[in-house]
Amino acid sequence: MERFLTTAQTYHWGYLLPELCLAGLALGLLGVKVIAPSRDLRGIAFVTCGVQSLLLLLWVGGIDKASTMAEPLFGGMLRPSFWGYLMRGFLLLSSLLMHTMSERYLTRQNLPKTEFYILSLIVTGALMLLVQSHHFIMFFVALETVTLGFCLLISYDRKSTFSLVAGFKYLVLGALSAAILLFGIVLLYGVGTSPNLVASSPDVMHFDVLGDFIAVHPDNYLVAIGAAFVIVGIAFKIGVVPFHIWIPDVYQGAPTPVTAFLAVASKAAGFFALFVLVKGPLHELEFLLVPLLSVMAILTIVLGNTGALMQRNLKRLMGLSGVAHAGFLLLGVIAVFKVPWAASALFFYLWTYLFASYAVFTIMVYRGGAKDEIHTLDAYRGLGKQSPFLAGVLTLALGSLAGIPPLGGFMAKFLIFVATFLAGHYPLAAVAALGIALGIYYYFYWIRKAVFKTDRPLTPIEGSLPWGLVLLLSALTTATVVLGFYQGGLIFGL
Repeated sequence: MERFLTTAQTYHWGYLLPELCLAGLALGLLGVKVIAPSRDLRGIAFVTCGVQSLLLLLWVGGIDKASTMAEPLFGGMLRPSFWGYLMRGFLLLSSLLMHTMSERYLTRQNLPKTEFYILSLIVTGALMLLVQSHHFIMFFVALETVTLGFCLLISYDRKSTFSLVAGFKYLVLGALSAAILLFGIVLLYGVGTSPNLVASSPDVMHFDVLGDFIAVHPDNYLVAIGAAFVIVGIAFKIGVVPFHIWIPDVYQGAPTPVTAFLAVASKAAGFFALFVLVKGPLHELEFLLVPLLSVMAILTIVLGNTGALMQRNLKRLMGLSGVAHAGFLLLGVIAVFKVPWAASALFFYLWTYLFASYAVFTIMVYRGGAKDEIHTLDAYRGLGKQSPFLAGVLTLALGSLAGIPPLGGFMAKFLIFVATFLAGHYPLAAVAALGIALGIYYYFYWIRKAVFKTDRPLTPIEGSLPWGLVLLLSALTTATVVLGFYQGGLIFGL
C-alpha cells in the first residue's frame, strides 16, 4: 500500500496541461462531429490554431523553470527535462504550422476537415508524450499511437490511389518496425530480470534501472542484441538507410501538410528518443552503438543525397533530401558520446530544419494543384518573374537546407561538422562534406528553375497573395536568416 501511495504522489496532472488540452480539444471536435455528422465545423482551423498558439505562449513563459525539472512523474513513466521541454514546444510549433497550411489544402482537395484536425491533434499529443517517456511501456504505447495516427493521416485522401498506397506501405513497414522494436525490448527485459545476473530488477524497463543493469553487464551478448534491435526499430521511424525504403512513396502519396508534419515533427521526435536512449540507458554500449550508427550515417548521407539528385517529383525529392538530413542528425547523436555540446548542435539543427522545411512546404501547398502527388520542378519555372516574394522565400529556405552561409542551415551543419571532427570521427566528417556538396547541387537546381527560368510559366498565380501567407513566410524566413547570425538561446553549452 505504501508503494502505491508513493507512486500516487508523482501524479502531477498539471504538468501535462498542453497534452490534456490537445486531447480535450480533439474529443470536443469529435463530440460536435457526432452531433452534426454531415457538416464540417466552421472556424475549426481558427480554433485549433488559437488553442495551440495559447499553449505555445504558456510554453514560452515556462522556459525559465524548465531547467529545474528532473523528478520522474507518474511512477517513472515520464521524466521531465530541459531538453524534453524544448521538444514539447518544438512539436507544438510544428503542429501549429502544419494546421496553418491545412485549411487551404483541405478546401482545395474537398476533404473533410474535422476528422483531419482530430487525428492531427491526437498525433501531436502522442509525440509530446513520446519525447518525455522514461519507461519502455510508455515509450512503445506513445510511439505506436503516433504510427497509427499517421497511417490514417497519410491515407486521408481516399480519392487518391497514391495516398491509399502510401498509407498501406506505412502501415506494413510500421508494423514491421514495431515488431523489431518490441523484440529488442523483450530481450532487454528478459536478460535484465534474470536472477543469475547482478543488478537485475523486475523494473528493468525503466530507463534508469536498465542503465544501471547495462553498466554492470555491458558485454552481455543478449544486452547487445536487444539494444541493436531497439536502435533498428527506431531507425525505421526516422527513415535512415537501409530502413528508409518507405520514405519516397509515403512522402509523395500523403497530403502535403501531413508530409511536412511527418518530415519535421515525427523525425525530430524519433531522433530525440534515440538521443535519450544513447545518453541514458544505452550509454555504456558505446563500443556497439558508435560503429552501428556510423555505418547508418554514412549510407544515409550518401544514398539520400544521390537519390535526391535524380528526382524531379518535389515530394519525393524532399523525402530523399530528408533522409540525407537524417544522416547529419545521426552524426550529432554519435558525437554526443565524446562531445557533450553536440546535443546543443543536434537541437539547433532540428530548429533550423523546421523553419526552412515549413517555408518550402507552405509554398508547395500554395503552388500545388489538385494532384499534388505529381508536383514537379517545372511548376516553379518562372516563379521569380511572377512573384519575387515567393521566389525569394524559396531561395532562402532551400539555401538553408543546402547549408549556404550565412543562413541558419549553414550554422547547423557547421556545428555538427565541428562536433564530429572533435569527436575524432574524421571519415564521418569527410562524408558530411561530400553530402553538403551533393545537396547544394539539387537544391540549387530547384532555385535555378524558380529564379532564372523566366520563360513560359506553367502555374499562374491567381490574384494577390493572402496576407496570412505573407506573414507566415516572412516569419519563417526571418527566423532562418537570424539563426545564421545569432544562435544564442538555441545553443546551450557552447
